[in-house]
Amino acid sequence: MNTEQTPRQPWLHDLSIIVHGNATALSAAGGDMSPRSGHGLFVDDVRVLSRLELTVSGEAPSGVASEAGGALAEFFGAARGLGDVGADPTVEVRRLRSLVDDVMHEDISVTSRAAQTVRAALRLELGADGIPIAQVKYGAVDAPGVSPAPVADAGNAALTFGTSRHLTRVDFDPVPVSLELATDRAVVGHELVVEPGETQRFRVTITPTRTAASEFDADPGSDGVHWDAIRVVADEPRLAPLVAQSVDDLRHLLLRDPLDRADVFPAAGSPWYLTLFGRDSIWTARMMLPFGTELAGGTLRALARRQGTRHDADSAEQPGKIPHEVRRTAYVGSPRKGDLALPPLYYGTVDATALWVTLLVEAWRWGLPEPEVKALLPHLRAALTWLTGDGQPDDDGFLKYLDTTGHGLANQGWKDSGDSMRMRDGRVADAPIALVEAQAYAVEALLAAADLLDALGEPGADRARAEAGALSDRIRAAFWVDGDAGHYLAMALDGSGRPVDGLGSNMGHALGTGALDRGEAASVGSTVTGPELLDAFGVRTLGSGNGGFNPIGYHTGSVWTHDSAIVALGLAREGLTAQAAAVVHALVASGEAFDYRWPELYSGLPMLGRPSPYPASCRPQAWSAASAGALLTVALGLRADLPAGVLHVDPIRPTPFGALHVEGLRLGDATFAVTVTRDGDVEVTGVPQGVEIRRGA
Repeated sequence: MNTEQTPRQPWLHDLSIIVHGNATALSAAGGDMSPRSGHGLFVDDVRVLSRLELTVSGEAPSGVASEAGGALAEFFGAARGLGDVGADPTVEVRRLRSLVDDVMHEDISVTSRAAQTVRAALRLELGADGIPIAQVKYGAVDAPGVSPAPVADAGNAALTFGTSRHLTRVDFDPVPVSLELATDRAVVGHELVVEPGETQRFRVTITPTRTAASEFDADPGSDGVHWDAIRVVADEPRLAPLVAQSVDDLRHLLLRDPLDRADVFPAAGSPWYLTLFGRDSIWTARMMLPFGTELAGGTLRALARRQGTRHDADSAEQPGKIPHEVRRTAYVGSPRKGDLALPPLYYGTVDATALWVTLLVEAWRWGLPEPEVKALLPHLRAALTWLTGDGQPDDDGFLKYLDTTGHGLANQGWKDSGDSMRMRDGRVADAPIALVEAQAYAVEALLAAADLLDALGEPGADRARAEAGALSDRIRAAFWVDGDAGHYLAMALDGSGRPVDGLGSNMGHALGTGALDRGEAASVGSTVTGPELLDAFGVRTLGSGNGGFNPIGYHTGSVWTHDSAIVALGLAREGLTAQAAAVVHALVASGEAFDYRWPELYSGLPMLGRPSPYPASCRPQAWSAASAGALLTVALGLRADLPAGVLHVDPIRPTPFGALHVEGLRLGDATFAVTVTRDGDVEVTGVPQGVEIRRGA
C-alpha cells in the first residue's frame, strides 16, 4: 500500500495576505508563518522567509482578531497564561506587519492590563528555504531550511539567510538577549518585564537583496498612478469601503517594467501571479481608465515590448501576438507527465491580442496623449494582422487555440482550466476550441481600430470594418443554439466545429462589443441574468442546470468577480440597465461578505446568506480589485471620447446605489467629479472647457 500523500496546493482563504509590488507575505490568521504550508515572505517568486513563529512564555498568543489590506496587516492576540486570572485578556500581543518596497517590518508590542508586573520570555523563530513559488503552489514545501549566518559587524543584532537568488538580512531592535543559530532556523529571545498599563515594543526588519538577476526582476510601481483623489460618497454604505479597499489593494499590485522603469502595469494577483499577464493586466487597466491613463499606457507598452515576432511552438509565440504571461524563470508545476511547464515568456492566449487593441483605443478616448498612441501604431498593425491571420488557423475564419506541446495551457481563454469547456450534458469539449468571447473581442478590436485609424488619417480602417462585419456574421451563423435553456450563445465551438452548448457566462462578454444586434443583445442579457447564471452574489461561470455544475468548481459554477463586472459593463453598454443594476448589486453584496476585499473567485451558493470562499483563490487579485472601477462606470454611465470633445454621463435609473458622488475621475489631464441625486439628476464639475457632457446614446 502506498501511503505517500500526493502534494496538495495550499489553500489561501483563511490566510492573512499583504502585497507590495514583487513582495507578498502570507501567514496564518494569528500572524505566524510555518514552512510546512503556503506561508512566507515571497520576493521575486522565491520564498525568502518561510518561518516566523512567536511564543510568549512558551505559548503562541491566542488570536483575537486580524485585518489585512494592501501592504499592511495587524494581528491582535492575548497571552492567556500571563496576567490576571479570569476570562479577560490582560496581556495583549499585537503584531503590525508592513511591506515597504521589498522590506518587511514586523512590529511586536506586548501591553499589560494586569494588576501586577508581568515577567515573560518572548521567543521568535525565523527560517528560510528559497523554494520557488511554483513549487509552493504545487504543494511541495518539504525543502530543508537554509542555515542562518551572523552578520560579523553586528554582534547578535543581525543575521542573514542565503537562498537561490537573494541574501535576506534580519535586523532586531532592540538587540535580543539571545540569538541561537541552528541548521535550519534562528531563535531570538527577549526578556519581558511589563508594568501595569505599559507596553514593550520590538521591531524585526527583513531585507532581501537580489544576488542573481533575472531579466524580469520588476520592482514596485505604486507611485506610478494618481489615485489619491478618488473618493466615493453614496447612500449605499457598502460602496465607499469597497472602492477604497480595492484601490488600495490594486495600487500595491503595481510593478515597474524592467525594460523601461517609467512604465507601470498591474501584476495579476497574490501570491501566485505577481507578474505581467496579458489578459489580466489589460482588463485591469481597462476597468480603471476613468481614473487616468497612466496604467493603461504602461501596460500597453510593457506588452508591446514583448509582442511576438516569430513562430515558436514551445512558447506559442506568433508574429503580432500579445503574450499571456511573463515569469522571472521558467514555470514548472508538478513533475507529473503532461503537467504545466511554461517558458519565462509564454504566448498561450487567444484573446489578449484583441483586448490589447481595444485597450489602446479606449485609452486614447480617455485621453492617452496622441504621441503615445501613434508610437504604438506599428504594434497595433501587427496585432490586427495576427487577428485576421495566424489567429484564425483554419478556413472557417474563427480565432481558436490548440496546445501542441503537451505541457502548455489546454484552454487559452480566461477560463483556462482543463475542464472548463462543457457541453450541456457535462461532457468536456475536444480541442481545438473557438471561444465565443474571443470572436466578440476580435470584432470589438477591429471596429475600435478602424475608428482610431480613421481619426489619425491612417489607412486600413475600411478593411478592419469589413473583417469585423464578416466575423460578426460568422458568429451569428455558428454560435446560436436552442435547447432546454432556451435560445442562447454557445460558449465555444469544439474541434469538429460543433457548438459547445454549455450554458456559461462567456456569452456575457459578447455584450457591448458590437458583435450582436439589439435583439441578440437583449436575448443574451436575459439569459446571463436569468436564474441559472445570476445568483445573489454574481454571475456563475456555468449554469446551475448544466452537466458538471459545481458551485465551487474553478470554472464550472463558481463566481469570478471580474467576470461579473465585465458582464455588467456589457449590459450597460447595450442599454440593458435593469440587468446591469442587478449584477452590480450582487457584486457589492459579495464584496461586503469578503470584508470589502474581493477574492479571485468564490462560490455564490449562499451559506447562511453569505458566499463561500474558494479555498485556493488569490487575494488580492488585480482584475477583481479593478472591478470597483467597473461598478462606478456602470452606475454613472461613463463613456469618453476626448478626441471628439465628448464625455457621456448617463447614470442608471433608478440609481443602483442611491445618491452617489464620485471624485478623482480623470479625462486627459483634468480631474473631475460626478454627483447623482436619488432622482437621477446629474452634476459634473471639473471637465475641461469645450468638452460636451452628453446623456443618452
